Amino acid sequence: MLNPGDKAPAFTLKDSHGKNVSLSDFAGRWVVVYFYPKDDTPGCTIEAKEFSDLAAEYAKKRITVLGISRDSVESHDKFVCKYDLGITLLSDPEHEVIEAYGAWQEKLRFGAKSMGVARSTVLIDTEGTVTRVWPDVKPAGHAKEVLASV
Repeated sequence: MLNPGDKAPAFTLKDSHGKNVSLSDFAGRWVVVYFYPKDDTPGCTIEAKEFSDLAAEYAKKRITVLGISRDSVESHDKFVCKYDLGITLLSDPEHEVIEAYGAWQEKLRFGAKSMGVARSTVLIDTEGTVTRVWPDVKPAGHAKEVLASV
């Protein structure tokens, strides 16, 4: 994982509409980048809906929320539409950005080890510096916790 004080790795990924979104698009703003395993699964849905429910509060503080997973643009589009999500989801199928941020980790599931996306969040300040990292996120209440920290 990244550490507070690290420069946030630059990236450009496609959103749920197929449009390129770059971290540099948000220069001068705070950015929350949260990594999650899979669209439309229980924990990921809770997290996405909670960030969406607080989207207006984040906007008041000039904070942009970006969710990143390995899911396709099409999957993100269906997920956004199904739950009327008010946040931007980005597709990283090759997990390059996920790896750069340290969210690609070994996981143990049903006794088997495999690599996958670790649910985690990074808070980036207006200068592009990591100010806080949540390495092992529990979905319920996390969006509120992040908002309270800024």
